[in-house]
Amino acid sequence: MSDEERISREEFYQNLVWVLDGSVFAKNFDIYHMLPAPDSDIAQDIVWSRARRHMEGANRGLFFRVSEAREDDPMATKATVRGGWIHSLHDIEEEVALSYRGYHQYDWVRPRKTWLEAKCPVYIDFGDEYLVKLCTYDESELQCIQFVAKRKFLHDSMHEKHAENIATKFYPLP
Repeated sequence: MSDEERISREEFYQNLVWVLDGSVFAKNFDIYHMLPAPDSDIAQDIVWSRARRHMEGANRGLFFRVSEAREDDPMATKATVRGGWIHSLHDIEEEVALSYRGYHQYDWVRPRKTWLEAKCPVYIDFGDEYLVKLCTYDESELQCIQFVAKRKFLHDSMHEKHAENIATKFYPLP
């Protein structure tokens, strides 16, 4: 789909969700390590190094701590931290697992840029029991994905009034 067509539909419908067939680019879409929920306590002090194909260290989870960056620059934020002591997911894996809600780093080689620029939520169906929602993790602007059960997506699509609220509330499904 062209940018113009996507923009036209988003402006016309406004309350819209995109679901893409991921089978056509699955070989160019890599999903890496889990991330803690962005609003969890542990995530507030972490800036993740971006994972990319063939970057084995970052793909297993490398991060910096904002608190350490503030020792050198008291004004440091998640959006401005670009270096410092490198830490491994291995060191905090148990804490991350406790706050896990389906978020992961990913790399989309030769992405369909129109979907990265979409204003409405974008989900990708790779043919299994989960959809993959394209997300921005936090103010560091890290691009990530969130696994969303198809059952949850369908339930919320029928009950939520606004597309951006799909898969944002967690409760048992009937």
